Amino acid sequence: MSEPLKENIPKVEKAIKAQKLVGVKGMNDILPPDSARWEWLEQQVRALMARYAYRNVRLPILEPTALFVRGLGEVTDIVEKEMYSFEDRLNGEQLTLRPEGTAGLVRAVVEHNLLYEGGKRLYYMGPMFRHERPQRGRYRQFHQVGAEVLGFGGAEVDAELILLANDLWKVLSLKDVRLELNSLGQPAERQAHRAALIAHLEKHSDVLDEEAMRRLHSNPLRILDTKNPAMQSVVEAAPRLLDFLGAASLAHFNAVKAILDANGVTYSINPRLVRGMDYYNLTVFEFITTSLGSQGTICGGGRYDYLIEQIGGKPTPAVGWALGVERVLELIKEQGEALPNLAPDVYAIIPETAALPVAMQLLQSLRACGVSAQMHAGSGDSMGSMKSQFKKADASGARFALVFGAEELAQGLVAVKSLRDGEGAQRTEPLNTVAAWAHSLQSAL
Repeated sequence: MSEPLKENIPKVEKAIKAQKLVGVKGMNDILPPDSARWEWLEQQVRALMARYAYRNVRLPILEPTALFVRGLGEVTDIVEKEMYSFEDRLNGEQLTLRPEGTAGLVRAVVEHNLLYEGGKRLYYMGPMFRHERPQRGRYRQFHQVGAEVLGFGGAEVDAELILLANDLWKVLSLKDVRLELNSLGQPAERQAHRAALIAHLEKHSDVLDEEAMRRLHSNPLRILDTKNPAMQSVVEAAPRLLDFLGAASLAHFNAVKAILDANGVTYSINPRLVRGMDYYNLTVFEFITTSLGSQGTICGGGRYDYLIEQIGGKPTPAVGWALGVERVLELIKEQGEALPNLAPDVYAIIPETAALPVAMQLLQSLRACGVSAQMHAGSGDSMGSMKSQFKKADASGARFALVFGAEELAQGLVAVKSLRDGEGAQRTEPLNTVAAWAHSLQSAL
């Protein structure tokens, strides 16, 4: 450890003792019961990905800074303003907390030669980091699910990914989600459009704001995504990229639309739709809702046929999307969609500590049969009154209470009391037929 660092340790320790330690702004704790909703959503995602034959990858949170500079583009908002980057004090390496998942996935695919035996369908889940102003649906640590297909250049793969996302909204029973499509064409087509766009914008430079003027010659396509009302008429009159597409790009786009049409997927063409990263070409798309205010995009993606080569691999076509987990969960909450019952199946009421060995043995047997069970925990030698235990059992959401009373235990029985019907029906079950009892409990759930 360096001497300056050693000298600073007492100052840091003093500062820590003097202040109340709280989480970093915009990086939120996810606590029960909310964490159970996250788990439920992740389960739905994993099940759907399996039906589409996508395989999971787990990627590092830290990546070389150069990966994002090269992959996302130096003049993107993410690279210029939002990345958490630092120098590793041990070896001087420039590192960045990942602001998105695609670049890291591509790096892993290239590094491990995953495409040696052919194309891959992959997905990932996890936290991303951007230094933004925290607001509803936009945080400094946020979470994404991403689906990526690498090694296939056909329009059918673009459509498959859109169908996959569209199916997820059905699984989650989400409404008010619309699909917008566009095509960014190929680099030569974009260059021709870029020149025409710059010429158009230069004629109206008096209307452009400071951000637009800064991007005018570095990334003019992003100006089309402006939210500045004063610039809307200029943007609306700007040359459309779709008008610059050649026959091959148009055929690709039309093939995507034909597949979506055949599957009854509703969409609209948005010629102003662009994505925040430089690596996209051909098909781009977003799923948008009006239920979340300004943070309306819940999923977006498109084709990125040149990123793998850009990062150091062989030229390989690829396409993918990412969705914001926080925004999807917020939309579920906003629309009042009921999540599955996340409560335990049973809650164990234990009047006396002497009943603990038998009770805990039985609960273990029930859990082995697939029944979720919560045991009441006491304080010291006291388990608390029956009234307080039943109150906690009811608050747990469990449908049944298991009452391990001395009289029942003496007969080799346990009382099973319903907590969710009006009459509070009660029966007894033998301790030595756990498998049959567990089955009957589960069939009643």
